[in-house]
Amino acid sequence: HVQLVESGGRTVQAGGSLILSCVANGDTDTINSMGWFRQAPGKEREGVATIYSAGVTKYYADSVKGRFTISQDNAKNTAYLQMNSLKPEDTAMYYCAAGRKLGFGYLDAQGYRYWGQGTQVTVS
Repeated sequence: HVQLVESGGRTVQAGGSLILSCVANGDTDTINSMGWFRQAPGKEREGVATIYSAGVTKYYADSVKGRFTISQDNAKNTAYLQMNSLKPEDTAMYYCAAGRKLGFGYLDAQGYRYWGQGTQVTVS
């Protein structure tokens, strides 16, 4: 089993920047992918960015391309999401996920085994 703990969410003004962190604990050798998802009130959870194969490959939602960057520190079992040029529509609960299941898309929320509790990002 893998436990994920997110941090870094807060209220920020439009145009600002924020870095989210996700620390993985437990059977981290069993996962080769991590990702960030978000869910706004009344909306479905959507994929934001994912990273796998030791950081070689990354996927981004079209809505965040050029503004968000996902990275990871394998030594610390930590994934990061650098968010720049934030917009009010980026407001959501952001969740870290790990362990993509075969047959699912890299930004498909249904395709990940492990989830954190979420960290709130509010852009005013």
